[in-house]
Order: sequence, then structure tokens, then C-alpha cells
Amino acid sequence: MAAQAKPIPDGYHTLTPHLVVRGGTKAIEFYKKAFGAQELHRMLMPDGKLMHAAMKIGDSIFMMGEECPEMGAQSPLSLKATAVPLHLYVTDADASFKRAVDAGATVKMPIQDMFWGDRYGQVTDPFGHVWSIATHKRDLSPQEMQKAGAEAMAKMGPPVGARGKG
Repeated sequence: MAAQAKPIPDGYHTLTPHLVVRGGTKAIEFYKKAFGAQELHRMLMPDGKLMHAAMKIGDSIFMMGEECPEMGAQSPLSLKATAVPLHLYVTDADASFKRAVDAGATVKMPIQDMFWGDRYGQVTDPFGHVWSIATHKRDLSPQEMQKAGAEAMAKMGPPVGARGKG
């Protein structure tokens, strides 16, 4: 009798991102170069396009598949946007950020010290996915973060659309 399968396979967490990309095999190579991803496995379709891949960055696995509009799977390049950034905690945000940019990502938000205690920045990969890259530098209570956030917003001034209204 075969052993019963685990409800959550070894190595996976409860929540696992599944990215839809255009150019799956190129995406695999980019994620290896930009984020040090390890390829766990891949399956190709008869035409050579990526059907499915599992990749691992640090202790986290994510999956990928080629966009397939006829099945409702569209990449950020087709949608011209992405609503969900992927957050990557690393030991050296500056080095990881530079590595991603050197590999072909574009800067969305320059890396900087943030009010919530992280060294943080965002890049957009060549496949349209946004990655936030951070190193946690300071532990703050929720009250300290709230106060620091309010101070940061006050320094920025009102939103552009709200200026001059009153």
C-alpha cells in the first residue's frame, strides 16, 4: 500500500506564488541570475513552451507557467500591470537589488531606508512582475511604525491630485 501523500508537499509553505510569464525558459534563467533561484523542475509543452516550473529562492518555492490567454492565464506584459508585488527578504538588500538590476530588472523604487524599519526598494523584472527587496534593520512596535509613517507622509505633502484644492 502506498504511503498517503502529505497535504502540503515537503519544501512548500501554505501560500505559494504561481507566476504567469511570457517567455518561461528565459524567465527561469533570469530568476536564477537575478535572485539566485534554484530550479527544482520544469515541464515543457510539445511546442517547447513552459508548461510548469518550480523554483526556489532561499527557503521559499514559487511556481511558474507560460501565459496562455485562451485558458485565461495572462502575464503582466499582456495585462500591462501587476497588482501583486513579490516581497523578498534578504541579508543584503543593496547587493540583491544591484544583482537584480544588473540581470535586467528596472528600478521601480530606489532602495532606501524606510519608516517601518526595512532597507527597501522595488524592481520590475523583464516579465512584468514587481519584486520588493528588503533587509529588516530595526524592530518597531505598531505604534512606532504608525507615528513614523505619519511623519513620512507629512514630509511628502498632500497627494498631487489634492494640491490646490480646498
